[in-house]
Amino acid sequence: MSLTLTALPALEDNYIWALSNDHQHVIIVDPGEAEPVMRAIKQHQWEPKAIILTHHHDDHVAGVKALKQQYPALPVYGPEETLKKGATVQVKEGDKLTLLNHSFLVMATPGHTLGHVTYYANPYLFCGDTLFSGGCGRLFEGTATQMFEALTRINQLPKETLICCAHEYTLSNLNFAHQLFPQISIISDYKEKVEKLRENRQITLPTTLYTERLINVFLNTEHPEIIKFFEGKHSISTAEQRFTALRHLKDRG
Repeated sequence: MSLTLTALPALEDNYIWALSNDHQHVIIVDPGEAEPVMRAIKQHQWEPKAIILTHHHDDHVAGVKALKQQYPALPVYGPEETLKKGATVQVKEGDKLTLLNHSFLVMATPGHTLGHVTYYANPYLFCGDTLFSGGCGRLFEGTATQMFEALTRINQLPKETLICCAHEYTLSNLNFAHQLFPQISIISDYKEKVEKLRENRQITLPTTLYTERLINVFLNTEHPEIIKFFEGKHSISTAEQRFTALRHLKDRG
């Protein structure tokens, strides 16, 4: 049975993801507010089957309460840190959920928050605020090592994996990368493409892991130009050290 992915814009720059099947059953990912979800349910005549949460930040969970009021029996899956934000079923590393007759693998991806998880059902990866197109999440609770390990794990998935991240940060991330590495032409070219999309108010997501391996400096710290950039700078010599330095530069920018 085929699945259809729908992005529901929310708040200032969030996307709530909806994954539906031929029977109009739908799962909702990280509802930061309820109204866009309720509107889409009415428009598409969806029947909600589950909510899945990646982490506890309000812009990912604030819509849960209203949705549960409308659909009291709806299960809400999430890591321990989301139990106080409306999750009714706790998930952890290695769990497998069967939703819409598909298997969703729960992957622990701490860094942005300590309990952040990601859900993978080939080809879909719902990664919350761990991986963005051209970037990665801020380290609000976790460490650079944790985020590096989470991204390394994601980078081992098939290249056709669809990266369904939760924010429209693509152009900002590419501006950062282009500023540091103007000589990497594929970043410059992709930046121009994204600029045209955003000028027309078009979404830049989902992206593919294949694309991210080319244009996302946080996934590609072994690129010769990135290695060259950090040569001789404060003993930055490993992929993880380069990642950490890039994250610090992004935070300062």
